[in-house]
Amino acid sequence: MVCIMIEYIVPSNIDNRVMAKAVRALENGGLVALPTDSSWSLVCSIKSPAGVKKLRKLSGERDERHFTLLCSDISQFGELCSLDNSRFRLIKRLSPGPYVFILKTLLGTQKALDIRRHEVGVRIPGHPIPLALINTLQHPLYSITAKKSMVEEMEFTGAAADNDNELSPIPEEDLFESGWELEDITSVDMVLDDSEERERIFSTILNISGEEIKLIRQGAGQWPV
Repeated sequence: MVCIMIEYIVPSNIDNRVMAKAVRALENGGLVALPTDSSWSLVCSIKSPAGVKKLRKLSGERDERHFTLLCSDISQFGELCSLDNSRFRLIKRLSPGPYVFILKTLLGTQKALDIRRHEVGVRIPGHPIPLALINTLQHPLYSITAKKSMVEEMEFTGAAADNDNELSPIPEEDLFESGWELEDITSVDMVLDDSEERERIFSTILNISGEEIKLIRQGAGQWPV
């Protein structure tokens, strides 16, 4: 039986020792589950090829709009994606919050994350735990939404989607409420639990990589605003 470490955290008084443990797990190719301002997420370090591979296998998805780079500041977006003044202003107005913004990637980002599309989703979550972990790690996290269907690991074998159609909402019953539930996902090395139940909601995804803003998935973030 796999032993998953659960660390309980008070969001208003985050223990730096717990953050250090989580960073060590990520640097060793591990996955960490944590709360956000929408639902629970699973994350790895963008600088760990083993962690990225593990996360992508667990997801079972090849459409890269299901994956998001979690950042603590807009300045980190510019190191990964193409960002002009108009997009900067939109992101600043809606962040931090439950919004994922799809932007064109820089060449180095595509190589590091083995991305086939020339776009990636970026987000500044409105929750202190992921922000503290990013700041301790000192670079962004690669993330997916934690789903109950991941309890039995799967590997995607079909073709990747390659269009801009809306993504289907994640069924509410497939999302987690409490941190202890994530113990059943055997690929997870650590759960950072704030002891609060999360609403079973997902983020709003906006593709702002082109001339027009396209709503890819309606979620917790209101659009239009």
